[in-house]
Amino acid sequence: MSATGTLVFACWKGWRWISMVAFLAGAIAGVSRAELVRSMSEPMAAYIGRTVQVRAVVAEDPSFGKRGDQQVHIRAEQIGATGVDASLWANVPGKADIRRGDHLILEGLLGDGFGTFFASMPQANVIKIMRPHPGDIGVVIRDWFTAGIRRAIGDPEAALGIGYLTGQQTALPPELDDQLRAVGLTHAVVASGYNLTILVGFARSIFLGISKYLSAVFAIGMVALFMAITGLSPSMTRAGLVAGIGLVVWYYGRSIHPVVLLLFTAAATALYQPSYVWGDLGWYLSFTAFSGVIVLAPLIKKYFWGDESPGGFWNIIVETLSAQIATLPIIIYSFGVVAAYALPANVLIVPFVPLAMLLVFVAGVVGLALPVLASVAGVPAEMLLSYMNWVVQYIAGLPGAQIELQYSVTWLWASYITLLGLMILLWRITNYNFRVENP
Repeated sequence: MSATGTLVFACWKGWRWISMVAFLAGAIAGVSRAELVRSMSEPMAAYIGRTVQVRAVVAEDPSFGKRGDQQVHIRAEQIGATGVDASLWANVPGKADIRRGDHLILEGLLGDGFGTFFASMPQANVIKIMRPHPGDIGVVIRDWFTAGIRRAIGDPEAALGIGYLTGQQTALPPELDDQLRAVGLTHAVVASGYNLTILVGFARSIFLGISKYLSAVFAIGMVALFMAITGLSPSMTRAGLVAGIGLVVWYYGRSIHPVVLLLFTAAATALYQPSYVWGDLGWYLSFTAFSGVIVLAPLIKKYFWGDESPGGFWNIIVETLSAQIATLPIIIYSFGVVAAYALPANVLIVPFVPLAMLLVFVAGVVGLALPVLASVAGVPAEMLLSYMNWVVQYIAGLPGAQIELQYSVTWLWASYITLLGLMILLWRITNYNFRVENP
């Protein structure tokens, strides 16, 4: 923490030599933190291949498979009689009522891990579910409010609206979830920087004419509430940290270079959870998409439009295309498929997401306060969400909506080296000043 504080102070004052000292101190602290996390997970290795009981806490909202089974990300606290602290993936057959924050006792064959999961339990039997009172407050607030939304709006539109407003992708029917992936629109319904950007902009605008201080405090409060509701996934951790830094910088009238912001948030989130770096695909996709939006997109706009604003429509085109270019190599390498119609799908839907969030919020409030009027209040939101659902279904059903491609590690590195070279070339041609011109 002292290294982080020194780095922030050095960046604030422009003392580069202190920045280098803080960077080295932070690197040493990061390695030490990573080794500590590994050492706390190591005892689990002795149980791989054995049937065991695990005591754990549910870390994120469970997701549902096509057969109704639940995939659960848990933090194991005890395996057999041994205390551990390790990330574990479990597949739970049936329809057990499992929520984020629950304490579980699971039994099953412990298998090898993958990604950031130290181990897995492909067929986990639920021995006991313990729900602390009142449980995860964010989940309680979310479920209370989404009940009002469902009074006003029917499914699948309600699930789509809840995804926009709260980032709860697990509420989506599996078929709609697959269709959103096929058209490259998962980012709109996953708790991410996009949802948070809309909320922060709304929060700032409410009090900006009255007090900059109130505007900043309210916006930070909205960020904290949204993160509590969605949970600290890799993308949400990154988005929340960026939003918080951006609000502080804005309040004090300062500016920050986007590359510095990118590197700082990457280091901070990796220090918070070193396993992100070891193999969390969501963490890598979040940061590559972020780099596309804050680095590549401004360079493209500067190259084609100069000092003029390209306007809302072209802004969406350029930022969507930039995020896709930045994430494409990882997507091809990891999944072997590309959403061929992601650009038109984003153009047809993304501009209406802020309006959809507002209408869904109004419908939820009326659904809770005046249930008798809920169905009437939900009509505007349901109409807009029906349009969005139709667009997703139509585009996902087009021939060649997903193109299969294969990438080797060599091609993955070659792609990002080429992309870095392209950004440096555009920067030199346009002479773009990121600190001054980047919004």
